[in-house]
Amino acid sequence: RGGYDKGSATREQLITVATRIFAAKGFAGATTREICQTAGVNLAAIHYYFGDKDGLYRAALMEPIHAITAQFGDFGDPAQPFEQAIRQILAPLVAMALRDDDHELEVARLHLREMLEPSPIFREIIAQEIAPLHQALADLVARHCGLDAPDADVHQLAFAMIAMANDYCSSREFLRLLAPEVLDRADAGERIIDRLVGYSGALLAHEQMRRQPAPTKKVSRIAKPRPR
Repeated sequence: RGGYDKGSATREQLITVATRIFAAKGFAGATTREICQTAGVNLAAIHYYFGDKDGLYRAALMEPIHAITAQFGDFGDPAQPFEQAIRQILAPLVAMALRDDDHELEVARLHLREMLEPSPIFREIIAQEIAPLHQALADLVARHCGLDAPDADVHQLAFAMIAMANDYCSSREFLRLLAPEVLDRADAGERIIDRLVGYSGALLAHEQMRRQPAPTKKVSRIAKPRPR
C-alpha cells in the first residue's frame, strides 16, 4: 500500500549499517548485535533476510557490484565500436566515484579493506561475478588487436583501462586536495568519462601498434670493384 515495502526498507537499512560497521571494523571485528542495535532491528532480522553474518557480509559486498555491473549492458557485443563499449564500462564506475554520498564512501572503504586483506567471501565474489566481466573485457580488447584469445599483455591492458576509472574511487580525496578544479568544473563527470574513453583508445592503439610486424630491413650490398 502506498508503494512502501517495510521488509525491503529493513533489508536495505541492515545493508547500509552493516557496510559502515564492516568498513570500520572488518568482518571479524563487527558483530551482528552491534549491527542490529544500530539499525534498530532485532537479531532475528539478519537470519530472516540474509541467513547469517556471512550472508549479510556477502550482500554488503555484492549489492554495489550488481548496481554497477547492471549498467554495463552488452559491452561485449562484437558489433559495437570500441569507444562505445568501453564507455559503457567506464561511465558507471566514474559516476559512482563522483557521487557525494556517505554510503558510497563506506562501500569504497569496505572494498579497499578487502583489497588489502581479501576474505574468502570476497574471493568467492571475484570468481563468480568479476572474473567473467574481466574476461569479457579482455576478449573485447583481444578482438580489436586481431587475436583469437587474450594473452597476458591484453589482460594487463584491460586492467589498466579499468584502473583509470577505479582510481577516482580510491583517490578522490587526493584529487580534491591536489586538483579540485577537475571535480568542480561544469559537467565534470562527462568530461572525465570522455577523457578516459580517449585514453583507453590511445592505449588500445599503442597495443595494436606494438603488435605490428617489424619492418624488414633491406640489406645494402656493397658493390665489388671491377677488375681493371
